Amino acid sequence: MKTAVIHSEDWARFDYGPEHPLRMERLGLTWRLMGAYGLTRLPHARVCAPEAADEDVIARFHARDYLDVLKASDSGFAPAIACRYGLGPGDNPVFPGIWDAARLAAGGSLLGARLVADGEVTRAFHFAGGLHHAMADRASGFCYVNDAVLAILHLRARGLRVAYIDIDAHHGDGVQFAFYGDPDVLTISTHERGDRLFPGTGFVEEMGEGEGVGYSVNLPLDLLTDSAVYLPAFEAVVPPLVAKFRPDVVVAQLGIDSHRTDPLTHLALDVQGFVRAVARILTLAPRVLALGGGGYDLENVARAWTAAWAALNDVELPAELPPAFLEDARWMRFRSRSLWDPPALIEADRCARAREYAARQVDTVRRLIFPLHGL
Repeated sequence: MKTAVIHSEDWARFDYGPEHPLRMERLGLTWRLMGAYGLTRLPHARVCAPEAADEDVIARFHARDYLDVLKASDSGFAPAIACRYGLGPGDNPVFPGIWDAARLAAGGSLLGARLVADGEVTRAFHFAGGLHHAMADRASGFCYVNDAVLAILHLRARGLRVAYIDIDAHHGDGVQFAFYGDPDVLTISTHERGDRLFPGTGFVEEMGEGEGVGYSVNLPLDLLTDSAVYLPAFEAVVPPLVAKFRPDVVVAQLGIDSHRTDPLTHLALDVQGFVRAVARILTLAPRVLALGGGGYDLENVARAWTAAWAALNDVELPAELPPAFLEDARWMRFRSRSLWDPPALIEADRCARAREYAARQVDTVRRLIFPLHGL
């Protein structure tokens, strides 16, 4: 098995602003932890630096007038019409290099898609990607260009059958929208329930349209859903549908804002449960393109994505974080000295409510969607 991890030092140039929750430092921190564990020097793994994607390639999904506004905003000053395209103070700020950053994110995921499609690697990981909220004609949810959609379009153009599995705490609405009527792309999103969290979508009844009915699948989850509740629900829904679909490639969005200490969300997974879900995804197709996604506690991001890259390479890591890394990252004041999380107690009634809610959603998926696939 050959693998590739895609990373660029250029991400250090970009900054959403000092008050914005999406910190670019999470990428460099993840890269240093991977390196401290020796995961950037594996004999069968390639380290690849992406190039910025061409505008014409990005325009395969995104509207030209929207891209014109992104380009015009690259100086850090937005044109007056930027607000029409979701740009401005708040979630999607205009910052110096915004167009360059969007092109770099797209380029990384497209590079991963090409490596997988060409058979150069079996698994690729672009942890700066997974910006799954961007719509064709507007920015949304910290996302400017939808690199996941562009990667899927590349794989489809190569004749490959694609399943998209999104385990971010937020619903993967931009990817669902892009393929809502397409029976050749199966999209599955597990996420915090849409009536409690942005973007307010991702209900089981969002099943696709036209020929694509049944190929958009959502598993919403209640607040404080922990790994003990999440993993059985995932197992009940995701593997049966993906096995029936028989994809050539899985594109996996591995957001870690589902972690119990993430400041923006309300799920309660630990790193161990996250990695078990990643490991299960790896069994569902012969080739995998993994992307990053949400994650707003930098410590969680570095530990989880390092563990995910290890899983992509079938490597077991020691639990103790490398001392050299902890010294290098002392500015972070890591709460944990371990890759893994200690046990956490959730009130029994909250755990029961999360379990009951997940069971109802699984039953609804089985009732509404499974029969459409002959299950």
